[in-house]
Amino acid sequence: MRSDYALYIVAVIFFLITTLSFALATELERNLWIVTTTVLGLLFLGLGYTQRPKIQTAPAAPQPAQPTTPAPTPIVTETVKEEKMEPVAEIVPSPKLELTAVKGIKAKRSEQLKSIGISNVEELANASAEDVANKLKISPKITGRWIEEAKRLTRKS
Repeated sequence: MRSDYALYIVAVIFFLITTLSFALATELERNLWIVTTTVLGLLFLGLGYTQRPKIQTAPAAPQPAQPTTPAPTPIVTETVKEEKMEPVAEIVPSPKLELTAVKGIKAKRSEQLKSIGISNVEELANASAEDVANKLKISPKITGRWIEEAKRLTRKS
């Protein structure tokens, strides 16, 4: 809760006490209570007003200058010459899949596999599950799944 709201609430409470003291107290007590609670209520009302958040206004951004006369648009003529393209058969080597393409291998595990000499999916597909498991100190069951997935991916591409 904002502090100005809390101070406003205290001021309202003092004003309610002022009203009650006017209705219930005797003449001498009433005057003392009314003056005291009214002064305290006004004090807390003023304190709440000083604690309210200040509204900050951003400086206005300078407006870009508008040109008074539009610039003439140049007329451009272009000639298009058609050329016949002959199909060229190029042999593009298939890109080697990254290790992260295998389900269950993230960036950290990919770095671990690269550190033991397996840098792409094809190399993983040709590796032994037991050897990889021993080098990484994990279950051969997990590495077996990776190798099966790698073999499936190399057959697709």
